[in-house]
Amino acid sequence: MRLLLTGGSVFCGGGFQPLDIAVSEGRIVSVSPRLSRDGAAVIELNHHFIVPGFVDVHVHLREPGFSYKETIASGTAAAAAGGYTALCAMPNLNPVPDSPDRLQVELEAIRRDARVHVYPYGAITQGEKGEALADMGALAPSVPGFSDDGRGVQSREMMRRAMLLAKKLDRPIVAHCEDESLLDKGWCVHDGEFAKRHGLPGNDPASEWRQVERDIQLVRETGCRYHVCHISTKESVTLIRAAKAQGLPVTCETGPHYLCLCDGDLEDDGRFKMNPPIRSAADRDALVEGLLDGTVDCVATDHAPHSAEEKARGLRGSLNGVVGLECAFPVLYTELVKTGKVPLETILNALCVNPRRIFGLPGGTIAEGQPADLTVLALDCEPHIVAPERFQSMGRATPFEGRTVNAAVYMTICGGKIVHELESVVVARDAAKGVIRGYDRQEGGEP
Repeated sequence: MRLLLTGGSVFCGGGFQPLDIAVSEGRIVSVSPRLSRDGAAVIELNHHFIVPGFVDVHVHLREPGFSYKETIASGTAAAAAGGYTALCAMPNLNPVPDSPDRLQVELEAIRRDARVHVYPYGAITQGEKGEALADMGALAPSVPGFSDDGRGVQSREMMRRAMLLAKKLDRPIVAHCEDESLLDKGWCVHDGEFAKRHGLPGNDPASEWRQVERDIQLVRETGCRYHVCHISTKESVTLIRAAKAQGLPVTCETGPHYLCLCDGDLEDDGRFKMNPPIRSAADRDALVEGLLDGTVDCVATDHAPHSAEEKARGLRGSLNGVVGLECAFPVLYTELVKTGKVPLETILNALCVNPRRIFGLPGGTIAEGQPADLTVLALDCEPHIVAPERFQSMGRATPFEGRTVNAAVYMTICGGKIVHELESVVVARDAAKGVIRGYDRQEGGEP
């Protein structure tokens, strides 16, 4: 059946335009100011905003091996609720996808249960142990890149060999940068004022940026495409900015928590425990500046669910990892766009466009013939709080719990199918600007 989205504003790269979108058999078949409703299932969007489906290039779906934390089904349901139509899944699983047979276990679960597109990474090294290369050649046709996320590759020679092979295979190395020789045992927060004030062992920022520096030198030697995971330090921003200025094939991501929080926001609660840790205000500000000038290409959540018990031991005892798929956009919009720090277009490029460009994923523009992977946003809606108890994810630990936000994901369409639809949203924008009050289904209001 033909699906018609009407009454919304469509993201066209440089801004939004009032356009209708017709969808059939999983693809966009027409985009125009006025499309025929004949024979179509019509969705009235009531002045909401339509963008290409979000992509998260850094998630942990935990299946196979750790399904008590998350499953493909629950993780992709969370993704749909957050506006994501595509995920790149990290390989710290059991079994680790370091060969085609082991990857097949994950692929079968994806085919069976995924509600959105899932692209699994292959491991760089066997078992992510850093001792021998994974079967990268055999994995390459089935993966968007190679990562040992959760651990940095400690050996310079091992990383050089991996980059040479990845270059030959035309796949990026997706690097968790962490020099373990620079880490204090038992670290739990950034090595900054909060750590000193509370007598906590800190994580030296050099443990991240020194390995970024090493790897950029290797990129210069090998020509490998290189993507840096979850950067958190101002030094990493400086190094990557310089590498890009030199024309090296280097890209990177950061997370909403690094852009919106600093160690002055920390509490002794497991929902603030992640790797790398939330760092100083200077680091946060450098990351925002990097997003603005194009140094930071993508915003990725590093969605990493754990059980409630594993996150209930405070900063010292909780496992590293927080969830973020379901609150990322509302937080980014409220904390960065509404405050005037970052244009909405920049956020959308980091969520919709750049990830697809870097990893060669389909979609990213709303045009005839493109995949019907779309996200509908309610902007400047009535304030509501981030409430983890309502999450689709099995994980509940987010540092944004209780935060007031002013945006919501109204609908997510993946492959032409509605995979998420919000029950209620009220848009309360200035009527003098030509935007009327939105439709609240639960209260039966009128548009």
